[in-house]
Amino acid sequence: MSPKHVVFKKVSRDKSVAVYMAKRDFVDHCDFVDPVDGVIMIDPVQLKGKKVYVILSCTFRYGRQDMDVMGVAFRRDLFLVTRQVYPELQDKEKLTHTKIQQKLLRKLGDNAFPFFFEFPDNLPCSVALQPGPSDVGKKCAVEFEVKAFCGENQDEKIDKESSVRLSIRKIQFSPENSKLVPVADTTFEFLMSEKPLHIKLSLSKETFYHGEPIKANVEITNSSSRNIKDISVSVEQVTNIVLYSNDKYVKSVAKEETDDSVPSGTTLKKDYILHPLLAHNKDRRGLALDGRLKHEDTNLASSSIVKQEVLKEVQGILVSYKVVVRMMATGESDDMVFEEFKRAYLKGVVYGDDDESPTEA
Repeated sequence: MSPKHVVFKKVSRDKSVAVYMAKRDFVDHCDFVDPVDGVIMIDPVQLKGKKVYVILSCTFRYGRQDMDVMGVAFRRDLFLVTRQVYPELQDKEKLTHTKIQQKLLRKLGDNAFPFFFEFPDNLPCSVALQPGPSDVGKKCAVEFEVKAFCGENQDEKIDKESSVRLSIRKIQFSPENSKLVPVADTTFEFLMSEKPLHIKLSLSKETFYHGEPIKANVEITNSSSRNIKDISVSVEQVTNIVLYSNDKYVKSVAKEETDDSVPSGTTLKKDYILHPLLAHNKDRRGLALDGRLKHEDTNLASSSIVKQEVLKEVQGILVSYKVVVRMMATGESDDMVFEEFKRAYLKGVVYGDDDESPTEA
């Protein structure tokens, strides 16, 4: 028995147009992006001689729909392209690109017409900041949408009754590079300690996929006179809003807190396992997510990969992750006592009342 193909369908309120798409997630593979394709079904009677168009758009939105910036709601189209679907400008066979389109056209009949879009290289992936439990309305996000509508021309105001909107996602996939092993090390020198504290952090690999645990190896060589305790390791998501606001958010998405210690003159070498999952951060306001389709769950946002010669500002929202090791140092105090310097403290020298003319003691 052959597997069934799920096809997403949405019909306008007046039944004039309907959109059929085989998927709503489109993957950026770094060297190419899955094209957006589907089929439009029309009702010639309901169209009343009007034309049918399809739009693919990428929009950056900052804040709710009703929140304005200098009196204007902040919304910017990063990409917008329109295709006329009906009456068709080319033969259907020349416009058909995929097997799913061919099957849909055969099944839906003569009133079905294909559409096809390719993403340009400079577009970001879908990202949305998770709203808080009490937040309502639109959120800060980079959003993609397919819209079909009918009208006399493509520039006229779109009638909601005769239009269809489908939210889609452009999601990032990064091929794994097993040759790169991230390593960071640093040395701390305490003021009153002759020898330093050395810390080395390494990961098993560079790329981790959604749901995959992260193993962080921590090596601490404590040659100092201090004692180290309460070691914690965390994964932090760094989100930069690079279009309009230049805001930056740093939020821990996974943390391992321990009572591990490294007394003076000892060493520690240990693996810490971290699980950065959205399931553990459902109510964290401001976390970056891989977009969110209505009624569907998603993941923590993938790291942004900015291609060469693409302006960062056009990306809208940039996301990265870092692993951080923190600890507490106890022991000798580094406090210093400051005392006023006087020449009278020089051994073997006596000063007069004016403290200016020394004589031998």
